[in-house]
This record gives sequence, structure tokens and C-alpha cells, in this order.
Amino acid sequence: MKILILGAGRVGTSVAENLVSEHNDITVIDTDGPRLALLQERFDLRVVVGSGIHMSTLEQAGARDADMLISCATADETNLVACKIAKQVFNVPRRIARVRSPEFLDNATLMGDDGFCVDNLICPERSVTSYLTNLIAIPEALQVVEFAEGRVSAVTVRAHAGSPLCQHPIESLREHMPGADIRIISIFRQGELITPEGRTVIQPGDEVVCLAATHEVRRLVRELRERDKPVRRLMIAGGGNIGLRLAREIGHLYEVKLIEQNRRRCEYLAAQVPSKTLVLNGDATDEDLLEDENVGDMDLFLALTSDDEDNIMSSLLAKRMGARRVIALIGRKSYAELMEGGRIDIAISPSEATIGELLRHVRRGDVVAVHRLRHGVTEAIEAIAHGDAKSSKVVGRRIEQIKLPEGAIIGAIARSDAVLMAHHDTVVQSGDHVIVFVTHQRLVSQVEKLFQVSVSFF
Repeated sequence: MKILILGAGRVGTSVAENLVSEHNDITVIDTDGPRLALLQERFDLRVVVGSGIHMSTLEQAGARDADMLISCATADETNLVACKIAKQVFNVPRRIARVRSPEFLDNATLMGDDGFCVDNLICPERSVTSYLTNLIAIPEALQVVEFAEGRVSAVTVRAHAGSPLCQHPIESLREHMPGADIRIISIFRQGELITPEGRTVIQPGDEVVCLAATHEVRRLVRELRERDKPVRRLMIAGGGNIGLRLAREIGHLYEVKLIEQNRRRCEYLAAQVPSKTLVLNGDATDEDLLEDENVGDMDLFLALTSDDEDNIMSSLLAKRMGARRVIALIGRKSYAELMEGGRIDIAISPSEATIGELLRHVRRGDVVAVHRLRHGVTEAIEAIAHGDAKSSKVVGRRIEQIKLPEGAIIGAIARSDAVLMAHHDTVVQSGDHVIVFVTHQRLVSQVEKLFQVSVSFF
């Protein structure tokens, strides 16, 4: 596909990196020439220096024959106007806009052809908040992602010595959890990806990616590590968009303290969050403040400011002072990978949390969910099977008959209210939600083609 990306910030760069690796024709537009030059050095793509809401810039970028515009500049207004121009002047078929403001997110009529002509909205803050709430609900997990409207979950857990499955072969899982339909998809061992077999032995420290019906996840997690105490007390550092969204969502379920450095922002936050949430004016890297607010009693400390260094520092302080678990939001992917697993339990890159939502709209076939696992090493795709045995490459076929590329596996199928772990003789039916895992992005296009029926194109 020929794709235009407006904005060369962290989200735009992450989008470009992912789509270039899948052999798309990418052009990135930004007003920052030096930043574009660096981007062009790293990836095989075109760049255009200029404003994405100027018709001359879009013309130069090739908007007249583009298949898609992904507008992820800093300002919501820029992204919306760019989509409108792309549709009305250049008739770009698909238009995706990144927005932050609830005023835009909650107004679907404004996005239609009589408004800003946006096909899909993405909101990084919403994606990160959803990611965090899943981790809070299952404190033992490193990552939790959902499929089939929450009926199926893929959870990543670090195996602990002494747990029932640790130092035992995977096939013994059936003895520990008889009747439970569960599948171990992959294992990350000292940075290496292992495709498990029944005789594969789980070692202490392994990061194990498991797939199960959501109601079985907690039982499964306890097979790999001891159960953590439920989260009751949280401290959030940073009252920006993400901190506010999270406090709003969880404030009625937990005891929450929210630290924000800007006094005026604190006054605004206090009026927006649940009444039992305590809003504090101060610096989360201030050791005295953390001690006064009993950070050592916290079940979870979340550093969610817009400053990577502050988030790293406050997380390290909180951990040293006794916080049971710490999660840091770290914009630079390389920093996030470096810090996670040491004193910082989980490091989240906002662009990594967001990219799945965006890729869902880019994928061919009827793809309804895309998730990146363990910093993008593996990708999980949920696609709906359509057609019949004549028009589809998957419907009416057993799993063993489907011509999956090497490195791709079908993990599970959600059918009506049932969740089926995929076995060699499982037959795919029309309407099934099929969850596929791939070990490399170059395989994605091959998987997408399997779910395209011969009479239509989704």
C-alpha cells in the first residue's frame, strides 16, 4: 500500500518503522527537516518537509494516488484538518487521525463525511490506560492483551522457581489444570524467542506467553508464579492525560494518590477524579514527599509523567523505598527495554501500546484486533473468517490443512460464546474469530491474505 504519515514524532516514527518492515510504500510529512533526515537514514521511505494541512505539501507527498493517510501530528486540529483535505481534495480512500481531546473522541458525527472525514480515530492515552488497567487487575503479569471482546486473553508471566510448572515440561500443564483449555504460545528466555513443544521445560526467569479463556487466566498465572496480594493502594506520579484517565477509571476501585507538580493542574484534577482519590501538589522525584505519603506501603507505583528521566528516577526511588511493584511510562523504546526487569518491574513505551490499535485499521482482511507482544517480538492478530470452503482459504478447513507461513500459528478460535484452543483437527467455521501469532512482521501480509475471501476485499 502507498501510505502517507503526517508527523515524525514518536508515534509517527513507530508507525513508519512497523509499516516499512511490511514492504509498504511510506512517505512521512513533517515540518522538522533534520528529524526527517534522521528518519530517512534509518528506514527505506520518502520524506517531505512541510505542513500536512497545505495542499501543496500533500500533492508533493503523492496524496493523489495514496491508499491511506495516517495523521499523527502533535495537534488534534492538524490531524483532523489533514484528513478533511485528504478526502475532499485528493480523495484518499482511508484516513486515520490521532486525537487526544475527549471533545473529538466522543463526537462520532463530527468525524463523518459532513465533518472531518475521519474513518478511524486513535488515542494513545486511551490505549495506554487500557493497557495499565489490565496490568493492575492481574498484578503477576508482565503484559495482558484481550481478544474477542474480552473472552480470550494472552498473558505474559515471568516464571518463578518453586511454582507448579517451573522446571517441568509444558505437557504437564494438563495434569495441573485438568479440563482447562490453555495453550503456551511462546517463551522468551534470556532475550531469545523459543517456540515451545510439549517436552519443553519451563525455567526460572522465562517469560511465558499463554493463551486462555479470560476466566481461566488467574488459575493459569498461579501455575507459573506465586500469587501476589491483590492491589489495593496505588500512587500515580503525573496528572497529565494518562494519569487523569487512569485515576478516573480506577479511583472508585482502589485507594489512589495522584501526584502533580503544577498547582493549577492539581485544582483541575481534584474536580475530575473520584472524591476518594487524593490529589497531591509536588514533585514525584522528591524523596521527602514520597516518604511523607508512605510510598513504601503502596502495592503499585505508576510513573506516568511526560518526562522519561523523571519517570525512571521516581520509579527507582519508589522501589527502593518499599513500593511492592513499579511501572514506568518510558517514551524511548530502547530505554524501556533496558530498564524493564531490574528495579523497574514493567516499562511501557506509549508508542508500543498504541501501535496495535493503529495496525488494526491498516491490516487487510477483516482484522478486529492487533497486539504487539514483548516489545514487538511477536504479533498477535484476531481476524474474522468469512465465506465458505470455495471462497475462503480457511473456512471449512482443519487447522492442519491451512497453509500458514512458517513462523505463524493459530492459537485459539472464539466461536459464539465458546473459546476453543486450536488443535490440528479443529475446523474453522464462517464467523469464527481466529487468533494468529506470528514471529516476524514480514509474515503478516501472508496471514492477511488467508482471511481475504475471493469475492470481496475488506
